[in-house]
Amino acid sequence: MTSAPLLRRLRLYAQLVRLDKPIGSLLLLWPTLSALWLASGGRPDWQLVLIFSLGTVLMRSAGCAINDFADRDFDRHVKRTAERPLTAGKIAAWEAVAVAALLALLAFLLILPLNTLTKQLSVGAVLVAGTYPYFKRFFALPQAYLGIAFGFGIPMAYAAVLDTVPPEAWVLLAANVFWALAYDTEYAMVDRDDDLRIGIRTSAITFGRFDVAAVMTCYAVHLLLVALVGASHGLGTAFFAGLLAAACIAAYHFVLIRGRDRMRCFAAFRHNNWLGAAVFAGIALG
Repeated sequence: MTSAPLLRRLRLYAQLVRLDKPIGSLLLLWPTLSALWLASGGRPDWQLVLIFSLGTVLMRSAGCAINDFADRDFDRHVKRTAERPLTAGKIAAWEAVAVAALLALLAFLLILPLNTLTKQLSVGAVLVAGTYPYFKRFFALPQAYLGIAFGFGIPMAYAAVLDTVPPEAWVLLAANVFWALAYDTEYAMVDRDDDLRIGIRTSAITFGRFDVAAVMTCYAVHLLLVALVGASHGLGTAFFAGLLAAACIAAYHFVLIRGRDRMRCFAAFRHNNWLGAAVFAGIALG
């Protein structure tokens, strides 16, 4: 294969794993970094920060590839996803699986220097991430399962630092489930009409006319659980200032989504990067 076709292929793979859309990686990264800072008392090993940051990008990318493989027959009927490389026939299904397997392997190689418990938890992370796309076939709230997949870096971070997973790690994982329910419901509100037509289950469909109220409730529970963990660490003014900023961002999302306009719902979803960043900043400064 000459250099030009090879470069075109690599660009298609980059689109497959959403390297051009880093928002998904950031939504995984903020809670993982928050867990590292809390587990280490605000002084994380920078080697761990690097390992978990790279691992987050690799696993999110692998998840995108396997998601497109699982949804290849559905995505062609959804306006937003019809031109994805696999759906549009620009790459083969086996290529998506191969890319996902390679990226997952690279992520596992990253954590080889870490303790056994972290490696054991990584197996669970792969299983959850790999099975998530299929939950949309039958589970009324697949976004909750996504929250577990997107939050598995939390117990892994605690395990890497402490060689155990304390109860607060599971509280933070629960908080991440509610955050994912909030932002991915906003995302699902964009595709609601298409999802109803093709029979995909989403939280936006399950919540129905209570979707906006559900999103705001999930934000509130997320912030409450994070506040409880932060208070147990004795975090002070800076921490609660970060949570207040996150609450203001959530209120702004209400303004965006209350009319259920597709593009404004999508804007709210993308804006969750700043909510996660505010929570992390509060933890790091606190």
